[in-house]
Amino acid sequence: MVGTLLWRGMAIGLLAGLICFGFLKIAGEPQVDRAIAFESETNEAKAKAHAAAMGMSAPMEEEAPELVSRAVQSGIGLFTGVVVYSTALGGLFALAFAFVYGRFGPLGARATSALLAAFGVVAVYIVPTLKYPANPPSVGEPDTIGMRTALYFVLIAISIAAMTGATVLRRQLRPRYGAWNASVAAGAAYLGAIVLAWIALPEVNEVPLQFPADALWKFRMAALGAQAILWTTIGLLFGALTERAEATRLRFDARAS
Repeated sequence: MVGTLLWRGMAIGLLAGLICFGFLKIAGEPQVDRAIAFESETNEAKAKAHAAAMGMSAPMEEEAPELVSRAVQSGIGLFTGVVVYSTALGGLFALAFAFVYGRFGPLGARATSALLAAFGVVAVYIVPTLKYPANPPSVGEPDTIGMRTALYFVLIAISIAAMTGATVLRRQLRPRYGAWNASVAAGAAYLGAIVLAWIALPEVNEVPLQFPADALWKFRMAALGAQAILWTTIGLLFGALTERAEATRLRFDARAS
């Protein structure tokens, strides 16, 4: 059963990744190109200013070796990264579904899958992104990439742990206080934990003031759109296929008996 769910989740994740790749190719890559052009212009201006300070007529040009071409990055590189990520996420979603199915009360496969996807996109994407929003690859200081990445994943881990704890809390409070009051208390507990995490973790804002605001906005909207496509596709399609498979199995069992 779990193996079937896992393969189903990975297949749906692969499909969602193909859709996300097409979306990011159209909506996201032009903004990345603008960010790279901005970085090149900024570096050129810094080099000219340094040359003028040193009394040179023109900066010394040093061509850095291009390890991976921009065409490869925006093509096969983007495709591989998106597809691998979405396939893995689909598999993890399936395992999470197998664990929680039947624990949300009398919810069917469709409702459980949709609810799990809603919880997932909040815990894994929305909460961390509100603190550390997505930036184009060329924006930010190269020396702080490791720190920024670590902080982002730390917040993801905190958010998932808080979401899990809130779910457990709701189950414990529900028999005594009812479903509504237990849900409100669990939501308040999750929100409180996230606010404390936001306060405790340091701020990171390395976007240059001169960076085009519309390019930054469009890039972040493209990132948000890709996540919406990914989680919506997995949440709805996984639930529909699982419910259909259950109905087929029940009909087969009924005929066999």
